[in-house]
Amino acid sequence: MDKKKTEHFKGLLLKHRQQILNVGLLNKSEDLHVAEEDLSDETDLASSLIQQQINCAIRDREYVKLRRIDAALDRCAEGTFGHCEECEEEIGMKRLENQPWAELCIQHAEEKEKEDSQIYRQA
Repeated sequence: MDKKKTEHFKGLLLKHRQQILNVGLLNKSEDLHVAEEDLSDETDLASSLIQQQINCAIRDREYVKLRRIDAALDRCAEGTFGHCEECEEEIGMKRLENQPWAELCIQHAEEKEKEDSQIYRQA
């Protein structure tokens, strides 16, 4: 990938990274506590616990995305950005525009998704 395209995607990655950090979701902890008034009612407690699980899942997803963005920025610095980690072929521009942190071409990403879903079903 040429330097101009790499710089374009580096800018996109930094923008996505800053968006995650600006939301403050990763540092927010008040949504992980059960309010005292929710303890007296089972329905309120259940609702509060479900909301906590949702917040944790969102936070986990954002942490993973942030790690993938940082890894993509490292690949930009190394000169390997935009190449599939499995076959070393170039990742499609359309895919990188939508998901600049992608480390696999669409073919290998689909294969990995199938493998992951089979593992999930077996568990």
